[in-house]
Amino acid sequence: MSGDGNGNGDGKVERDEAGEAGEPLRLERNAKGQLVAWLGETEEPVDNVRVARCFPWSREGEYVAVCDADGKELVLLTTLEGIEGPTRELIEEELRDKFFVPKILRISDYKAEFDVVSISAETDRGTVTFQIHSRDDVRVLSPGRALFRDVDGNVYEVPDFSSLDRNSQKHIEQYF
Repeated sequence: MSGDGNGNGDGKVERDEAGEAGEPLRLERNAKGQLVAWLGETEEPVDNVRVARCFPWSREGEYVAVCDADGKELVLLTTLEGIEGPTRELIEEELRDKFFVPKILRISDYKAEFDVVSISAETDRGTVTFQIHSRDDVRVLSPGRALFRDVDGNVYEVPDFSSLDRNSQKHIEQYF
């Protein structure tokens, strides 16, 4: 692939904060259900691409990479602003499915026994019970926002501590 207006000769396209790019991006699904990308003015699609959220993960809608099947970054979207229609829908669907992170709406039960904390919660994806071992299993992203990683590696988000009812806050306030 030849270079673009951003000076990249490796086919990597970066979007600036305004969402404008040197080359457009279009995503579709093929008959196998795989994502296919068209980059810029090229007629040859890139098959079996992946969408990945980049660091910082706390900034939804920003820093999303489109990578080839080998994991090589093809496109870095610094923002999803300006990405519309089916391409935007596919990116959001891939991120939602790949990063299954239920949002905790209410804590219904909290028990600490033998250095294991068991939390039962209502989430935006249903009711769940999970266990954490220590404070290290909780990552505070910003004041009032945290991720809980359970013993199986699943992640649950408290998007806004202040929006939880008082009883739920009492159970988990020690982590904030």
